[in-house]
Amino acid sequence: MMLKKLKELVQVSTVEETQNEQNTKLIHLDERQRKQTYHESGFRDSTRNFGDRVALNICLQAIYAKFQNEEKENELKQQKYNEPYLIEKLEKETEIKTKNVVIDNLNEKIINREKRIEELKHEIVDIPNNPEKYGIQAKKGASVKFWIGVVLLLPITLYLFTFYVSTSYSAFFKQFSLGDGLMQSILDANAFSKAWQDGPVEGMFVSFIPFVFMGLGFLIHMFGEVKSFENTIKTVSLFVVTFMFDVILAYQIESNLYELTRSINSEDFSLSIAFQEVAFWGIIFAGFIVYIIWGLVFDFVMKEHKEKDKIKMALEERTNKITIEKENLQQLDNDLHKLKESIQSLKGKIDQLNKMINGIIIPVKEYQLYASEYMQGWITSINQNLHGSFTKKQDLIQGCNEAYHMHVNEMGANTEYQHKIFLSQS
Repeated sequence: MMLKKLKELVQVSTVEETQNEQNTKLIHLDERQRKQTYHESGFRDSTRNFGDRVALNICLQAIYAKFQNEEKENELKQQKYNEPYLIEKLEKETEIKTKNVVIDNLNEKIINREKRIEELKHEIVDIPNNPEKYGIQAKKGASVKFWIGVVLLLPITLYLFTFYVSTSYSAFFKQFSLGDGLMQSILDANAFSKAWQDGPVEGMFVSFIPFVFMGLGFLIHMFGEVKSFENTIKTVSLFVVTFMFDVILAYQIESNLYELTRSINSEDFSLSIAFQEVAFWGIIFAGFIVYIIWGLVFDFVMKEHKEKDKIKMALEERTNKITIEKENLQQLDNDLHKLKESIQSLKGKIDQLNKMINGIIIPVKEYQLYASEYMQGWITSINQNLHGSFTKKQDLIQGCNEAYHMHVNEMGANTEYQHKIFLSQS
């Protein structure tokens, strides 16, 4: 079966080659006959008009019109002339088909990216309500709990700041008097200003000591994030340190109050005495227990903020993806626009090529060859048939040559262009 097809292809190819050879032979035969015909026409027309220059101009216009008609009717030559334009047209059409395929692919990519952008926008709206749907390990409503925790944390922080400023001032710097009540001795409303009045060291100590406790609370939270035996030991140690500091504050305040009321027979103040005082435990619980509450609320706020951050990061990630998708979409639109412009340009070139293919191609360089044959016949007639002196004949021949050169210049035969194309208007 394959051998049969190969034989058929060889036969078709052979037939086409033979046909092309025959067409070439016909063209060459036609050219020889045309040269002889033009030569004879020039001889005959010159004889009839006695080699007149004015008559030559008219005759040259006539043979140019005749040449045009012959070229129009010569289908073989017109096909040969049109081959480069047909090939170029085919290339342009193939290029348009290729670019249309690319346009289809771009349109598909644009649709997919537009869908992806809409999906990302939907996810941005839906993630806060259904984070687990998108593989985000975060609790719904984290923002509400976070802000509730912040609202609770702020007044507790202010309370601790006020408490430790007052108790640290009362424990280390205050001068107690018998006229002060118990609460006035422990919590001094003017502790902050009095500490700065006593000196910058006292002022800075009282001002910054609350931040020590806040820092301890932050460390407890950080150690609690990673569950390990070592972090557990560190957390317990921080709680012990905080408790001991509160014990020191309570002990120091109670010691100062005890010294105001002791008698000659009273024993020295000690821990055993301090443990029996309600105010001692009140100071510890007013500081340490509230501190624990502050730490729990702070830990809760940080955890909720972390949950909130997971959702926020997911939203930011999708927002960034939308930006990238939009940039890619803009690039695709630009590429699509350029391709469409290119196709329109190619179609314009194809329309121009169609006009050239459907028009008439006149080989002006070839016309010069036939015109010269006509001129040779014209001059031969002058030399053979006209009577007169040699000088008279030479003057007439020179005038005719000038007329001939003017004619071929007007027809464009002396230019660098090979062909003159008369475009079709359809």
